Amino acid sequence: MQKAEAIKELNSEYEKQGNQIVVLYGREGCEKEICIRRFLEGKECFYYRAREISDAEQEKCFAERIDSRYHLDPEERDYELYAEKMKSSDGSKLVVVIDEFEHLIRKNSVFIDHMMKLKKNANGSVMILLCSSSLVFVEHKMSSTLGKLMHQIDHIYKLTELNFIDIVRIFPDNSISDCVEIFGVIGGIPAYLKHWNPKKSVKENICKHILSPGGSLFLEAERYLRMELRELSVYNTILTALAADYQKLNDLHKYTGFSRAKISVYIKNLMEFEVIEKVVSFETGGWENARKGMYQIKNTFIHFWFKFVYPNLSDLYMDTPQAFYERYMEGRLEKYLNRYFVQVCMEYMNLMNKAGRLPIQISKTGTWVGKNGTIDIIAQNSVRENIIGLCNWSEEEMTYESYQKLEDLLKEAHIHAGHYFFFSGKAFEPDLVQMARSDKRFTLIDMTDL
Repeated sequence: MQKAEAIKELNSEYEKQGNQIVVLYGREGCEKEICIRRFLEGKECFYYRAREISDAEQEKCFAERIDSRYHLDPEERDYELYAEKMKSSDGSKLVVVIDEFEHLIRKNSVFIDHMMKLKKNANGSVMILLCSSSLVFVEHKMSSTLGKLMHQIDHIYKLTELNFIDIVRIFPDNSISDCVEIFGVIGGIPAYLKHWNPKKSVKENICKHILSPGGSLFLEAERYLRMELRELSVYNTILTALAADYQKLNDLHKYTGFSRAKISVYIKNLMEFEVIEKVVSFETGGWENARKGMYQIKNTFIHFWFKFVYPNLSDLYMDTPQAFYERYMEGRLEKYLNRYFVQVCMEYMNLMNKAGRLPIQISKTGTWVGKNGTIDIIAQNSVRENIIGLCNWSEEEMTYESYQKLEDLLKEAHIHAGHYFFFSGKAFEPDLVQMARSDKRFTLIDMTDL
């Protein structure tokens, strides 16, 4: 969920009777702290941000924070006493926020024990909000760390990246084409989007923020990876291979020289960190013609960095940003953006579905990746009727030939198209326009419609 929805849900939890423990998390850059601040407005609260330090130093910092608010006796240095001190001064529900809480409980179960006791025995009502920027910890380690205490957590909320429509709203004076380019370069991370100047071109923004040594996103991809990962030499090599379209385990083995077992371990870690994802084809009857066991970079900005910048780091430091862009990105961004245009078109179909403006009420969408090509969008209803989407971003126009190739792929996928939605970032060949006029199964959608 996104910030506004998260604040609404947190307030709903706050209004409930009794005491709660709630987890709020999201990757760095999703404005978790802004969400916390807005939620706390008008509420009595205690806030502590944990650090990656020793247990003894952590307790000292926590005690100082408690002392500044509730005043401790010199001998009071115990988490149980700290919990007892926490109470509202006016009888309202107290909100206790422990930010980056994983640093407190990874090695110290005592703290969380006393938070649980605080929930049960609070002097007045309390809502304990545990927050984190670590996707890996919350989704893959928190349960085992908490053990039987996990069931004491009432709700877990995840802050996600912004959707394409949010980017359009953030940049209302930019064209839809501009917004597709922004979406495909830096994704929907609010902290990244704040740096983007809507009055400048995509090229100017990339040169200033990503390719310039003083830029706000210069080397950001590598800094982000260091947050959760070690042995970056291995991860960087795998990401370089994936960005160069070596997507199967055997291809990665040949490219990197690492054993398949080693690659599998590191891929698992990258998937937990939501940096890469496994490509899963939409379920059809044509499994024998589908490509399986493929991976791709999921994190948009890391994909962009490893596609265009990281393999050419030497020139990044020797060229001007403008020269680097013209050498490695000019004319190549269009093909790269095809994948993100498909995501935009899929989001459009989901929005139209919610508004009841599609020929059928769809229940699931996806992409079919075949050995001979890809069906960009399959949107299916509960009785397996389909809308098939074909997307074109990089070519000057969508051609009738591309439609004929799509029909071949539908046969390989063993799937029938009841309706066709054709999306083009530029134009449609006259033959396609004529076909859509005479056959109501076909809908053509351009930038104006989007």
